[in-house]
Amino acid sequence: MDLRRLSHVVALAEELHFARAAARVHLSQPAFSRSIQAIEAELGLRLFERGDADVRPTPAGQFVIEGARKLLFDARCLQRDIGLYRDVELGDTAFGVGPFPAVTLMPGVLSELRKRHPKVRLRVEESNWEQLLERLRAESIEFFVSDTNVLPDEAALTIRLLPAQQIELYARAGHPLAGSRCTFAEIWQFGLASATPPATMRAELAAALQLSSSATVPALECDNFGILRTVALSTDSVLASPHALVAADVEANALVRLEVTDAPTLIVRPGIVSLTGRTPSPMARCAMECIERVASGSSESAAGQA
Repeated sequence: MDLRRLSHVVALAEELHFARAAARVHLSQPAFSRSIQAIEAELGLRLFERGDADVRPTPAGQFVIEGARKLLFDARCLQRDIGLYRDVELGDTAFGVGPFPAVTLMPGVLSELRKRHPKVRLRVEESNWEQLLERLRAESIEFFVSDTNVLPDEAALTIRLLPAQQIELYARAGHPLAGSRCTFAEIWQFGLASATPPATMRAELAAALQLSSSATVPALECDNFGILRTVALSTDSVLASPHALVAADVEANALVRLEVTDAPTLIVRPGIVSLTGRTPSPMARCAMECIERVASGSSESAAGQA
């Protein structure tokens, strides 16, 4: 079976227009039409219904398109793996990261990777899980790290779970709430500062405050932890953070953990998400292993401080 013609079938299924699909695969429209006709004749199946203004797959076409996508994906993986085997090198890699893991894991991960592999080029994209999943499916990134509570349950996705991270609440030494028990509503009066929380955590915060789901929670949302830390140290804003990120400030008595009587249990359950059946490049494999090491180290450090 001709993979090139199968790629034309997939292009037409996605564009639903002969001219656009032909342009996408760099063919003239007559040549593209002949290619579709040829594979239909070869299979003995009509794959598309042609209308005056649109094109749509037939039931037989849907069946063939699904198999074609898998074959083309496997072919790209094999071609890539052959290149890696031939070159016997780590190669560059690109991966994605959600806002919360970007703050909690990436500083340690990227520092370690740069020390171990200074000649390798890394590209890290930070975005929400929907956009990262789209980038993964387009094979623009090799994997991404995100909160797994919100991910769809699909066989096409392989998820390597990382240790859960509990979020605690911290304030500067001398804060009006420091050193005494307080309520979550009292904390809210001073403003909560946090990295962009997963949707589930945002909903838990709103519910704890008896706010509508459309309420602005937290009060200060920023994915640059250095900025959040500076704000918490210089104002009465309360910082939501895993212990590992503020351990040095707590030890120096610059930040203190608040004892909140009714705070919701805020847990981030991160994981490494990749496409099932796609062999990671050597450098991507190194990056995944590094992420697991850093995540485990952060978890052990937090447990030791509990």
